[in-house]
Amino acid sequence: MPRTLIRKNPSNFKTLPLHVEASPEGLVYQSIGVPLNFAQTLQRRKPIQLADSQRFAVELANLGVSVRLTLRWQNRDYWVLVRQRRQDRGDVVLKLISGYVPAQELNLPLHTAIQEVAEECLLETPEGWLGGRFNDTWLPAPYADALHYREALPFVLTPQSGAARPVRCANLQLLERPRAYVHLPTASLQLIYDLCLQVPREAKSLSLFHVDERLEGDQLVARLNRKRPDLYLMPLDDGQPRAELFTLSKDRLVPASTRGLYLAESFARQEGWLVRDERIRWKDWVRQQGLTPAKPDSGLKRLTGRARELLQMARGGVRK
Repeated sequence: MPRTLIRKNPSNFKTLPLHVEASPEGLVYQSIGVPLNFAQTLQRRKPIQLADSQRFAVELANLGVSVRLTLRWQNRDYWVLVRQRRQDRGDVVLKLISGYVPAQELNLPLHTAIQEVAEECLLETPEGWLGGRFNDTWLPAPYADALHYREALPFVLTPQSGAARPVRCANLQLLERPRAYVHLPTASLQLIYDLCLQVPREAKSLSLFHVDERLEGDQLVARLNRKRPDLYLMPLDDGQPRAELFTLSKDRLVPASTRGLYLAESFARQEGWLVRDERIRWKDWVRQQGLTPAKPDSGLKRLTGRARELLQMARGGVRK
């Protein structure tokens, strides 16, 4: 049974439309108009067209932020993806940890990104849930009223190398150099931060869960469903992804099916500053990246391997 962790009033969330100017050298955004609530923002997220992918000036509905999170666990690296049913777009995708940037943080979207990690990526051990730090700053514990967070053994978030082209909020250049793109189907500016999450070595029997807010009636509700962890790990070899997905349950990597899977638009092809697609099929993304799809580990193959081991053991016994 899913467990309700928190309920919020969506009318408390306010953001601002943006004016964006882009050139081959960089991108600048600043807020315009009056603050909008969640419903008003969704109404403005309508498809737009831009002829030039490198140089333009445009008004957009909102600023969104995502985190390409690299999980460092047991001397291996993994990208973290989460499953989301997107109510405004009527689809289900795997996406980066992401959210809307509120009005008061438009000039500091990194703060929103860090909070999204704390809200969406939950790390459980038998002794409780792990808190986290970004450098020397403690992350919030958003579900402290419902879950027991451990006071010791925090995970540590650190920034990784950012994008080459600068992004500015008015005259202020953004820290950690996020990748930026204008998403034409939703008339939004999206920023992607590269962060690394280091799991403490002492954290044993680790499980990972995704918690996402859903609009239900007049409330935003966050629930934890242990039967559907909805947080997936994509292994990396020397920083390059492998075409595999896993969930993590009590230190055990469990293979996840990629059949019929779609990835969110942040994985789609970017032209200049523009992304034109709503989503991309997993197999199309794998092909674009030049990756080799993982072969399914069938039960027959495992049985054959075990039979071979038994046969070798039997032969060894005969020789003795």
